[in-house]
Amino acid sequence: MAETQDGPGLLPGTKALADGRNFASIATLLPSGLIQNHIVWVASEGDRLVVNTEVHRRKFRNIKRDNRVTLLIRDEVDPYHYAEVRGHATETRTGPEARAHIDELSRKYNGTDYPPEAIKSERVMIFVTPERQTIIDQNRTHEVE
Repeated sequence: MAETQDGPGLLPGTKALADGRNFASIATLLPSGLIQNHIVWVASEGDRLVVNTEVHRRKFRNIKRDNRVTLLIRDEVDPYHYAEVRGHATETRTGPEARAHIDELSRKYNGTDYPPEAIKSERVMIFVTPERQTIIDQNRTHEVE
């Protein structure tokens, strides 16, 4: 079973996957035009998805150059249930808010704050506004809203 929606705003199922302890893959475009994927922690804020990285990372440099992204959020309990969100990185935030956000994500995924010694440069939150999203439930075990 699949549900697709065009335009901004998150489907309830996409939001539920993003707010759960599920990993996402973020696809960005390299300068060569090739696609690069990274596994990331994900959350939602309002009608957008948000990920957190560091300003020196390739994915952030890719987004600064070309803000088109795709996030694929996989249900960690049922890998046949996932959401694909195509859109644009429409906002970034740095500073104390981004630093606090990585601690929030780390507590969600690991149960503890993010280790300060793991930070190599400034943290940055990347907000993704959907243009198209599809939720897949191949086992038909999740209610599509």
